[in-house]
Amino acid sequence: MRLKFLSLILIFSTVSLNAQSLQLEEIMKGDAFIGPQPENPRWSLDGQKMYFDWNPKSEPGSSTYYWKKGMKNPEKVEAMEARLSNKIYISNADKSVYYYIDSGALYAYDALTAKRTKLFQQSSPISNLQVGLEKGTVFFEQNNNLFKLNTNEGSVVQLTHFKKGKAPENTEEADTFLDRQQKELFQFIRDKEAKKKWFETQSKSIKTDFPKAVYSDKANFINLSAHPKGNYVAFSLYEAPEVKADVMATFITADGYNKSGEIRPKVSVKNVFKFKLGIYNTQKDTAYYVDFTKLSHIKDQPKYFELYPEQSKKEPTERSVFVYPIIYTQDGKYAVADIRSQDNKDRWIIQLNLENGSFSEIEHQHDDAWIGGPGIPTYAFEAKVLGFLADNQTVYFQSEATGYSHLYTYNLETKVRKQLTSGNWEVRDLTISKDKKAFYLTTNTNHPGNFEYYKIAASGGKMEPILVKEGAHEVKIAPDEKTLLVRYSYKNKPWELYWADNKSNAALNQITYSQSEAFKKYLWRAPEVITFKARDNANVNARIYTPENNKKNGAAVIFVHGAGYLQNAHNYWSDYLREYMFHNLLTDLGYTVLDIDYRASKGYGSAHRTGIYRFMGGKDLSDQLDGKKVLVDKYGVDPNRVGIYGGSYGGFITLMALMTTPNEFKVGCAIRSVTDWASYNHDYTANILNYPETDPAAFQKSSPIYYADQLQGHLLMLHGMVDDNVEYKDVIRLSQRFIELGKKNWSLASYPVEAHGFKETYSWVDEYGRILDYFNTYLLDK
Repeated sequence: MRLKFLSLILIFSTVSLNAQSLQLEEIMKGDAFIGPQPENPRWSLDGQKMYFDWNPKSEPGSSTYYWKKGMKNPEKVEAMEARLSNKIYISNADKSVYYYIDSGALYAYDALTAKRTKLFQQSSPISNLQVGLEKGTVFFEQNNNLFKLNTNEGSVVQLTHFKKGKAPENTEEADTFLDRQQKELFQFIRDKEAKKKWFETQSKSIKTDFPKAVYSDKANFINLSAHPKGNYVAFSLYEAPEVKADVMATFITADGYNKSGEIRPKVSVKNVFKFKLGIYNTQKDTAYYVDFTKLSHIKDQPKYFELYPEQSKKEPTERSVFVYPIIYTQDGKYAVADIRSQDNKDRWIIQLNLENGSFSEIEHQHDDAWIGGPGIPTYAFEAKVLGFLADNQTVYFQSEATGYSHLYTYNLETKVRKQLTSGNWEVRDLTISKDKKAFYLTTNTNHPGNFEYYKIAASGGKMEPILVKEGAHEVKIAPDEKTLLVRYSYKNKPWELYWADNKSNAALNQITYSQSEAFKKYLWRAPEVITFKARDNANVNARIYTPENNKKNGAAVIFVHGAGYLQNAHNYWSDYLREYMFHNLLTDLGYTVLDIDYRASKGYGSAHRTGIYRFMGGKDLSDQLDGKKVLVDKYGVDPNRVGIYGGSYGGFITLMALMTTPNEFKVGCAIRSVTDWASYNHDYTANILNYPETDPAAFQKSSPIYYADQLQGHLLMLHGMVDDNVEYKDVIRLSQRFIELGKKNWSLASYPVEAHGFKETYSWVDEYGRILDYFNTYLLDK
């Protein structure tokens, strides 16, 4: 009891250190304590102003500010300017006119005169804006159909006539006995039919260029993509699966009555949807569908089927695919499509012949686990890197062929595939230059935990370093490509906005100063990023927080980040900002804290990314155990006084640690934890564990609820009751298992108004107060 009392004093009083003392109630305010970090940086169309969202006056929400060279401090902009600065603009080839949508209407912005003109508005809003090859032509979508607007002629033409529903039945085909009898007996019937045929013939002789209807009974028309000349419109038919969605209850409501609503379906093979790619020829007024049964490896069975005789004996069939929107060269000569198998194992990039629907494969990528990595689509409907260079015949894309996501090109004329970047690092992001002859790359070339910025010619060659110091550079390049707008941060320095010249080894010039006075008073640690060897000899990175020798208490805490595919042992400011500050507080108390980029984390290549395939709680958990060994062997930690905690995926690992690795961890605090992967969402889970119907062993092996009888150590579970990501039901089901098994060494804290990410400061304070109390109670008691 004395220790519990002591820990509560520590929670709600100050923790001393050499510069300033930390209070849990303050650090759990998050950005309100740290200071308002600038977000969403962007350029004005003329490249004169740098816009960003900021809240330096502690208002209820952020506002849009701007800065330009020569100004001392950023200034707030008016509401309309802020609104327009956030629009998505597309331009014609010479950048003289920009088009955008505002409140469902189409506008043009003249770059020379800065004049804005409303071009088209109706009661039905428009979307999906695309620029045509002919100057002054744009395409847009309205009511699931594509239209062409020609500003030169002042005309708007509907290109497609897609209709939801069944096509009208052809009644002319009916030829029953009664039909024939009526015609034989009655002149009236014969005259009526002759007149009908005459009018039909007359009607057909009058040609109309309005497109014929293309019908879809159940599927929706999506991904409408116009050929630059308007000769073709690519479209997809997407039929959503009919699956049951889970229901979530809300208890704290304005009117005092409970509310409930559907949230999402669970992972299941039933979520595989029907999908077709169609091409509509506007000149011939005909539509056809592309046959993907000729794709290479389309009938290949997943390797895990070998573990299930009943699966491997089935006759192979074509797998379901998803096709991303068609991409055309600027001149319309070529079209390419990006295709992903719905079982997540394969990706194809094809060159498509729009005239007849034939295709040739440019690229085939396969992973026995799942296709993914930077620039590569991990789910259906996700953005990816794919486009054309200036020559209108070379495609660029990313691939993990070497084990790391790198940039490649393929020339459709010469059939030459070329790798532009290489090494044990990843291309995290890229932007193509205005003339499409160079790339600006964001990479982690010098350290896995960096976001560095380089330029490389589209033909390949040496990368020119522009911004490469340790930390993270998020870069927006000016329209004239002479200046860079940069959001930069370091381990112990939150995000600020800077500008730099676009040149080799550029210097950063600071624009914003956002840190609060309270935050600046504390000497925040820059935790060292260490590398240790896992038991299978893989390299694993981690952040280490070490107390001063005179404060070291011999205990340690391991933090497990969430998401799985996320990085936290890096050189820049963490999204886990409260946890970062909490780790400083723990270190002040004498704890050693380790934050591991375990297997599945981002930034380390495909082998690291897929290391958890078919077994969550395998290598990702053994990496925690190997990290603990480092703490004991190199940092003098008592092996019997190590705790573990984390949220979401980190909460899941915490549960697996206390249930499947007996006596390794004395205490664990599991926040918003997945307890049964068969109850989680489809896209994320199916990548890693396949489907529960086809790979049940992977789900059982990976789900904590099956190990409830093996619980060791002291477990604290914390969960928001309106969590529509990892449902509150997850922790309730596990609690029922503990009750039925007679387990006593656990407790549950519930937060009625919180979802997956907590919002209220009082909830954060309560949550981390309980976690700190657990650590102090069970890890400081020798």
